[in-house]
Amino acid sequence: MRQRTISAALLALLLACPILSWGQGKVGVINLQEAIALTGEGKKAFSDLQKKFQPRQQDLQRQQQEIQALQDQIQKQQATLSDEERFRLSRELEDKSKLFKRANEDATADFNAESQDTLRRLGSKMVKLLADYAQQNGFTIIFEEQQLQPYFSSPDSVLTEVISKRYDAAYPLEGAAAAPAAPAPPAPKPAAPAAKPK
Repeated sequence: MRQRTISAALLALLLACPILSWGQGKVGVINLQEAIALTGEGKKAFSDLQKKFQPRQQDLQRQQQEIQALQDQIQKQQATLSDEERFRLSRELEDKSKLFKRANEDATADFNAESQDTLRRLGSKMVKLLADYAQQNGFTIIFEEQQLQPYFSSPDSVLTEVISKRYDAAYPLEGAAAAPAAPAPPAPKPAAPAAKPK
């Protein structure tokens, strides 16, 4: 019984600690991947990545069409094909399917690796801006939305757009005019003093 009382007291203390510390500052939420994708540099980087992988995507579509055509041919000519021809076409279909699967896996892995490199490169700059913004605006802690999965977040606590705009201002694309930094939100008004009892 004593063990349960100690555990309950410890749990209550642990739950109270975040409330005490959060009461002195603000909590924010950001979708870092979305914030990066909203920046001019992020849009350009991912557009360039799509263009780079477009030939491979087109080649995969061509391979898929060849496989489908071969499947259709085997199905339509099932009754008239000799055993030898059926075996040859089945073997060709199997080989093409294996090549397609391998090429698709390689293209997906390469695309994902380059996407992650881009996110990491741009994310390191974004995180510095986020830390500066948090200090300037009284945030105690900022969570990554995709990992936190909040049930509710006030629109004022979601920083995705604000930080992406600050990123564009700090790291403008070449040839683009620098956008002014987003203004800091106004300081919160002090609470009204409690009424004195009469």
